[in-house]
Amino acid sequence: MSVLDDIVDRTREEVRRRRKEVPEDQLRARLSTREDGRPFAEALASQPGVSIIAEHKRRAPSASEPLREGGVLPEIVGAYERAGATALSVLTDGPFFGGALEDLAAARAASSLPIIRKDFIVHPYQVVETAVSGADAMLLIVAALEDDELLHLYRDAHELDLDVLVEVHNGEELERALEVVDADVIGINNRNLRDLSVDLDTTFDLLSQVPAGKVVVSESGITRREQLEELERVGVDAVLVGTHLMRQPDIEAAVRELTGSV
Repeated sequence: MSVLDDIVDRTREEVRRRRKEVPEDQLRARLSTREDGRPFAEALASQPGVSIIAEHKRRAPSASEPLREGGVLPEIVGAYERAGATALSVLTDGPFFGGALEDLAAARAASSLPIIRKDFIVHPYQVVETAVSGADAMLLIVAALEDDELLHLYRDAHELDLDVLVEVHNGEELERALEVVDADVIGINNRNLRDLSVDLDTTFDLLSQVPAGKVVVSESGITRREQLEELERVGVDAVLVGTHLMRQPDIEAAVRELTGSV
């Protein structure tokens, strides 16, 4: 079983548990109290240069220790915003990444940036969770979903005014993302979720297959300003950076170094 298969199986179990604790009709009742959304896709597309989606994550499956000892979420996302990040990514998976849905509300209270929920979304219940928990967008991982699941989850998200980052890892997944949902925002993950290897060439290899007019986000393996400059030259709109930033002693300075605003 791959890492992704293990995570998805655990996620389905977690969703079953949460649905018993809070039935979906109770969850939907909270939709009426949602705050106005902060456009996620629009923010990425409207910025000059390469936008940075700065991610809050506590752990990674590839690391045995916490990424940042004593890290306080409001302080971290505040540093991201001060340094010029365009959007926030908040990892809410608990078993593998140490996150929680409550992190979305905490991030929203501490920052004015649009927020994407980064998790393994496999059930419509999670879409409603995302909407009522303070996120403006959510992630759908093509490798974790069948075509009908991808289509229905994508439609459910848009019905609740959530933007969607559709993540792919290879040409076959990109073709599915374009044919099944005609995704507006495409994330190219340079990390292979089956063996956790990272190769930035994944973005360069797949970019030529992305139709014009799509917002393209390169994810994983980005640690240097020179990489952003190279990605900008080939037309990438944004990068998502998490592990690298969470490990830096001065997070604000690390973001400024990536943006070139040091």
